[in-house]
Amino acid sequence: MQFSVRSFPRAILHVDGDAFFASCEVARNPRLRGKPVVTGKERNIAASMSYEAKRRGVTRGMPIGEIRRVCPDAVILPSDYETYSLYSRRMYEIVRRFTPTIEEYSIDECFADLTGLRRLHKTSYENIAAAIKKELARDLGMTFSVGLGPNKVIAKVASKFAKPDGFTIIPAKKIHRFLADLPVGKIWGIGGSTSAYLNKLGVITALDFASKDRLWIEQSRFSKPYREIWQELRGDFVLELELSPRRDIGSIIKSRTFTPPTADRAFVFSQLSKNIENACIRAREHGMRAKVVAFYLRTSEFSHKGLELCLAVPLAVPTEIIKIVGNNFDKVYRSTIRYRATGVVLSSLVASGAATLDLFGETGRIEGMRTVFDTIDMLDRRYGKHTVFVGSSAVAMAEPQHTGERASIPDRRRHLFKGESKRQHLNIPFLGKVK
Repeated sequence: MQFSVRSFPRAILHVDGDAFFASCEVARNPRLRGKPVVTGKERNIAASMSYEAKRRGVTRGMPIGEIRRVCPDAVILPSDYETYSLYSRRMYEIVRRFTPTIEEYSIDECFADLTGLRRLHKTSYENIAAAIKKELARDLGMTFSVGLGPNKVIAKVASKFAKPDGFTIIPAKKIHRFLADLPVGKIWGIGGSTSAYLNKLGVITALDFASKDRLWIEQSRFSKPYREIWQELRGDFVLELELSPRRDIGSIIKSRTFTPPTADRAFVFSQLSKNIENACIRAREHGMRAKVVAFYLRTSEFSHKGLELCLAVPLAVPTEIIKIVGNNFDKVYRSTIRYRATGVVLSSLVASGAATLDLFGETGRIEGMRTVFDTIDMLDRRYGKHTVFVGSSAVAMAEPQHTGERASIPDRRRHLFKGESKRQHLNIPFLGKVK
């Protein structure tokens, strides 16, 4: 068998978040670090678990009752797909600091092509990969396993080689060393039935498969995907990255139902104001600002009306958004209708960065308010959420806190991750868009 003689005819990176959902929970609440954390409470089974929980015997799909038996001190949380999607988008954005050629493979994985970037970054592929891993850990507060290889299949082998927090480099000339003891069924794209079939043919390890000649592959009548895997195991670059267009980062949705339904304008607007504050808290927590805000009101008959507003500058400051929404509130609200819920959607999110200067100095004023809310966030972390709040939310703050499970609807993950239209997700007949 002959492998490619050059170490990296192509340099393909695979980034894989370690226990991603559980790690997101730990990243936003560092007090959970080192504890056995499990997500999936809303489904009554384990959806993701930290490595501490895995070492205690918790497995994916394990019922909550069984988890409490094998790991009594497990911290079991409902899934928060909104947060996981935001962390996912930040992961992609960090990798894009180094290369624009990225495949968003799943919510916790991506491939990136580093080929030809040594001159740009003035360093080796290995050092570029190490820098990406370092920035991911530093900016997101969690670990990632990173693999570098001459193609996607080998990069995937590399990232799985030393999880968690692994960093493995497999140049083309050393592929055989990593495949020698790797069961063929562990190769990305080879499932259980195909693995069993290969085992019957005497192919036990990945190296056994890679060592077969082309005639054997053809005579065995493998379909195209398996022929491509065979080629990549031999060091060839066959599977192109499925490039994803650069998109704005997800969306943040906050809603609240109240009883009894009411037509009291001040009360309804206060509920909406509180939702805006909560959405902005989440945005600031993830270092993001919204370019678009949409709000809606739900009537006692469960019908909806809403309005989408384009912001002059990206915002995560609730006072500014509340002012803009307030100026448009009566385009949706009707005094003759009783309402039972309000909601807000922050969308077209962008990472907070250097402010873009505007002609009238509006950005400078908003940056000053951002500093104020940085202080408020610090007080909230120390003394509890909403220790300080906007006056327009006062009526809603006096109401009992909503106790519903977060992100209990699995469809929310699909909406947030794939970027479906907010109005489709909420099924709201928005009245239009205001710029």
